[in-house]
Amino acid sequence: MNNVLVILRRELAAYFATPVAYVFIVIYLLMSASFTFYLGGFFEREIADLEPFFHFHPWLYLFLVPAIGMRLWAEERKSGSIELLLTLPISTGQAVLGKFLAAWLFIGLALALTFPVWITVNVLGEPDNGVIVAAYLGSWLMAGAFLAISACLSAATRNQVIAFILAVVVCFLFLLSGLPMVLDVFRGWLPQSMVDAIAGFSFLQRFGALSRGVIDLRDVFYFLLVISIWLFANRIVLEMKKAN
Repeated sequence: MNNVLVILRRELAAYFATPVAYVFIVIYLLMSASFTFYLGGFFEREIADLEPFFHFHPWLYLFLVPAIGMRLWAEERKSGSIELLLTLPISTGQAVLGKFLAAWLFIGLALALTFPVWITVNVLGEPDNGVIVAAYLGSWLMAGAFLAISACLSAATRNQVIAFILAVVVCFLFLLSGLPMVLDVFRGWLPQSMVDAIAGFSFLQRFGALSRGVIDLRDVFYFLLVISIWLFANRIVLEMKKAN
């Protein structure tokens, strides 16, 4: 565990040693505010909740999280520092977990900095803060799933642009899987149980329930399972690259 913490601290420090962290946070906060107050019609709805704020999170993460994840391993491979990292007295799994947790905490920090929106809705009305807490939890878990996918695909290539594109495509598929227009394609030739299984992969469906304040442990476990599977795949990819 100490090795994981060492990697975590190293990665977090690296974020704030360059303008990358500050640029990401500013872009994230500006886009969140724009989507909430302009596209989401926050004031026009005259309802004291943060539904317009969380509604756009899946689509916001679709591009911003892969932008963070694409550099996790692709940059290490391109610079050659990955060989040095993997020769240290740490396991591949510890390196994967440490880098992932650092990036996930960084995204969590950006999410936490949106607290003025939460304060605003409490000043304007009497929202159900329990629902808001559940939505924040769901948002962070969904961001972790996006990040785990992006990290794994970053390990598969030394080109950050390719890693970004692959991550966006795969994450987009996870978002689309629960939409009616997608499910209608499968209904004609697959049994309903299979169609329901495909719908169950949808990040939109899982996050939608959490954002409404419904904390179903199945949704929480789903995101944690997705994170675990892709981190395990990340480790396998690195082991294969190291063997070659």
